[in-house]
Amino acid sequence: MKKARLIYNPTSGREQVKKQLPYILQRLEKAGYETSAHATTGKDCAKRAAMLACERGFDFVIAAGGDGTINEVVNGIAEQEVRPSLGVIPAGTTNDFARALHIPRDIVKACDVLTEGRLQSLDVGKVEEEYFINIAGAGTLTELTYEVPSRLKTMMGQVAYYVKGFEKLPRIKPTHVTIEYDGKWFEGEIMLFLVSNTNSVGGFEKLAPNAFLNDGLFDLIILKKTNLGDVVRLTGAALRGEHIKDERIIYVQASRIKVHSRDQLQLNLDGEYGGTLPGQFVNLHNHIQVMIPNKKLSCFQELY
Repeated sequence: MKKARLIYNPTSGREQVKKQLPYILQRLEKAGYETSAHATTGKDCAKRAAMLACERGFDFVIAAGGDGTINEVVNGIAEQEVRPSLGVIPAGTTNDFARALHIPRDIVKACDVLTEGRLQSLDVGKVEEEYFINIAGAGTLTELTYEVPSRLKTMMGQVAYYVKGFEKLPRIKPTHVTIEYDGKWFEGEIMLFLVSNTNSVGGFEKLAPNAFLNDGLFDLIILKKTNLGDVVRLTGAALRGEHIKDERIIYVQASRIKVHSRDQLQLNLDGEYGGTLPGQFVNLHNHIQVMIPNKKLSCFQELY
């Protein structure tokens, strides 16, 4: 019998996973898995639990929580020689990764994907010794994601990010960087850069419109130095996917990206603090298998 390990954040999503835990375990048992669960208690707990699940030979590891929980689970399994399949129950604030995979937030429907879906290989990003599954970036604008208090996120959901963002806008300053991507170069002042693996970033579903999760390429977005008014205008354009035509935006694809900055820049990995630059971002092609809805998804490139 195959073994499944559910790693869940008991505080995510107004504690919905915690409340529905017996139902989730029952669904997995009925699907033929010998199932157990682990509740996280703090930073890196999900990572350690995922590493232990690998050591114990689990076939299927399910991350139930927000993008931060998923990131920790990915970091726990990505370096293992034998990697279990990954499942997701979205219970966070923005749920970017689950949104990209079309995994419903409703727990019953998410369990349908876990028990009736199909496995799909996908790329994983690595920067130095850390991994990310959805997005990496740096710049003043990216820092707001880990400045939002957990209690505020629980109370207000995604609105909390916008509240913090508007509070931070007047303090946004450009920084000088050098970015090398697959042998090409950019040097200059920027507001932010994003290294994306999916098309869903910070609740924006068209921020990286050409992204595929299994093509071996990152989508690199650079916002050059600009003023506050243009930042607000480009945010609106990003909602419609029209920002990539703007002269202040560089949008390219690359499998390997190196970034150096004059100022110390904090790195954001899947919405969480990921250290500081410089850093080299490497795309690990088809590194992990994930359970997705049993239908054709536009976020995956059809391979023949």
